[in-house]
Amino acid sequence: MTQPVHAAQPGDLVEPIPQRHPSHEPSFWSSFLSFFEKTFTLVGLEVRKMRHDPTDLITRAVQPALWLLIFGNVFTHLRAIPTGGKPYLDFMAPGILAQSVLFISIFAGIAIIWERDLGVIHKFLASPTPRIALVLGKALGAGIRSLVQAFFIYLLALIMGVQMNWNPLALLGVIVIVLMGASCFSTFSLIIACLVRSRERFMGFGQVLTMPLFFASNAIYPVAIMPPWLQVIAHSNPLSYEVDALRGLMLAGGDLSMVWLDFLVLFVVMAALVLIGAALYPRVAQ
Repeated sequence: MTQPVHAAQPGDLVEPIPQRHPSHEPSFWSSFLSFFEKTFTLVGLEVRKMRHDPTDLITRAVQPALWLLIFGNVFTHLRAIPTGGKPYLDFMAPGILAQSVLFISIFAGIAIIWERDLGVIHKFLASPTPRIALVLGKALGAGIRSLVQAFFIYLLALIMGVQMNWNPLALLGVIVIVLMGASCFSTFSLIIACLVRSRERFMGFGQVLTMPLFFASNAIYPVAIMPPWLQVIAHSNPLSYEVDALRGLMLAGGDLSMVWLDFLVLFVVMAALVLIGAALYPRVAQ
């Protein structure tokens, strides 16, 4: 027989009905701001490293100074390279700035191998910081180092009589291009470090890549005088687009017609390399 159903009495224990609470998931903007906060925290760490060892910046300024003082002056008198009517020193100065950015950034990846050996990378990977923020913070840190070199090269070029463009927007454009160029090559360096995972192998790769990247660009001579096969390489080299943009922005009367393309190419290359670097970043800890 079925039991009769009794209505609930006031003294009966009634199981509480679970309440729905509003979602506390972070909004898009809070996530966006958090991402950049973590990125710039890492940039701050890189800047503090630079402040603890300023001699590194001074010694790195010697090489571009030698290129401008010796190579630049010699070829100015030879007049063997077509420069579109500009003095060779004017033509060369943006290329030497791009070279300095390349040489600083291409060896930046070795820092994460040192950090792995010190256990820092494992702490980063255990933190809630996005991998992209870790990679982008390193890249922008290399960009800050490169901006210091840009200051030295601007000062030296001014002393040597290079006709510079002092328009504030042009100076801002130079800063952005230097940051993007440094981000491209430092992230490329980080990818190599993630793949080789050894200081010795990394230094070997860095030395092999630096000179071909520099000489297969328009840093010290125009692309038009290169053989056809080298022109193809130069047009696919991000350094060529960095030099083009710097030449248009740094020099008085520079050609700005294609600067938008240089910005676009550097941005796309930087974004692609940051994504690849973020995907490979955990490998360096293995």
